[in-house]
Amino acid sequence: MESSIITKAPSVLSSFADKSSTPSPGGPSILSRSSDKTRAALRRIRGVCFDIDDTFSTQGTITSEAFAALWKLKKAGFVLVPLTGRPAGWCDHIARFWPVDAVIGENGAFAFYMHEGKRSRLDTPQAPALKERESKKSRLAQAIAARWPQVRWASDQNYREYDLAIDVCEDVSPWNKKEVEELLALCRAAGAQAKLSSVHVNAWFGSYTKWTGFQNWHAQQRKVPPLDRWIFIGDSPNDEPLFEAFKHTVAVANIEPYLQDLKHKPRWITKRSSGAGFVELSRLLLKK
Repeated sequence: MESSIITKAPSVLSSFADKSSTPSPGGPSILSRSSDKTRAALRRIRGVCFDIDDTFSTQGTITSEAFAALWKLKKAGFVLVPLTGRPAGWCDHIARFWPVDAVIGENGAFAFYMHEGKRSRLDTPQAPALKERESKKSRLAQAIAARWPQVRWASDQNYREYDLAIDVCEDVSPWNKKEVEELLALCRAAGAQAKLSSVHVNAWFGSYTKWTGFQNWHAQQRKVPPLDRWIFIGDSPNDEPLFEAFKHTVAVANIEPYLQDLKHKPRWITKRSSGAGFVELSRLLLKK
């Protein structure tokens, strides 16, 4: 690999941790400096959707403070739904053991949730049939390996059902910006959707997104808040469809390196990074 331009996640986090400077003009507002109007809007929120990697987690770990904040939100009556690029195998665990109402996995491919003590699932429409999907994924993997012989698939690839995850900084030396952009272009030229998260490039076939996966789950629930009473918090380019779709959106401070490339930006940004930013939002939501 060439020398890195995209910084590995821990370095990004350390360089923006506790950063309190105001984002560039036209960007999101600092959440903790919110106006009376903003605080009134936050008081109406009853549902929280959140990304996991580097939004809820911090440098690959879920802190005790972040997990405690999740439990406090749950006990206060908020409906909680992580929207993640992580695999089906992880999502089964999350649905069963975390204080959440559902989890949308593999960038919107499905929803896992508990119903009457049993783990249930909803598959999002807009995905090719299994045989076609696997054939396309195989051809794409071959093309990627031909271009980058040293490529490593994400360590959680074996637990995925729908997408192909290429490790660009989680357990490998960070790819540089040019290589990541070339990888995204190669995937898209093959007909796949491709998104950059804080740790992987995820590629999949089908028109679903995290947003349509959440919509599919939400439309089939009876006792959930209407969409205008939800808030989303994320951290990276693969969250952009959610920054566009949700009325109320927040990003943790470590989104700063990506902000200039986002067409659809979050409405607010936290002063702190990653899990600490999630805790910051939770405290404002719990504040009466």
